[in-house]
Amino acid sequence: MVKAESRPQAECIIRPVREEELLTVMEINRICLPENYSYSFFYTIYKSNSDAFLVAEVEGAIVGYVMCRIEWGMSKIESFRLRKLGHIVSVAVLPEYRGRGIGRRLLERTLEVLKEAYSCDETYLEVRVTNTVAINLYYSLGYRVVKVAKHYYVDGEDAYVMARRL
Repeated sequence: MVKAESRPQAECIIRPVREEELLTVMEINRICLPENYSYSFFYTIYKSNSDAFLVAEVEGAIVGYVMCRIEWGMSKIESFRLRKLGHIVSVAVLPEYRGRGIGRRLLERTLEVLKEAYSCDETYLEVRVTNTVAINLYYSLGYRVVKVAKHYYVDGEDAYVMARRL
């Protein structure tokens, strides 16, 4: 496991996003990730799963987010079991705020919301196989690799599908 550079933990508030903040979230997505989505994609997830679309706020500025979709589908962990799944679609923290525990706090709160507000049985996400820092964070939160999705990303990179029970 590769250790990320440790910085002081930022004082931040984790809370649900507000509709008027979606453009700010889109900008964070654009800065941080090669996968960018349309406004309608963000808006649809916001409208359908607003309690599980969270932002991290530091000194009044939004510095990170996590957005989730609630789905009924086959378990990623147990064969042939229908489950209520919390799909973590996207998570990002601005580069200058990384290494301060913000991503971990966003995800920990997300796991609570998925279980308490949506009664999800398990959660899953996709992550680039080369994103070691994120993979290590997900492992530390109890996720395990359950599948390799070949050529998952537009640029052809594979993704790990990682899942955990709630």
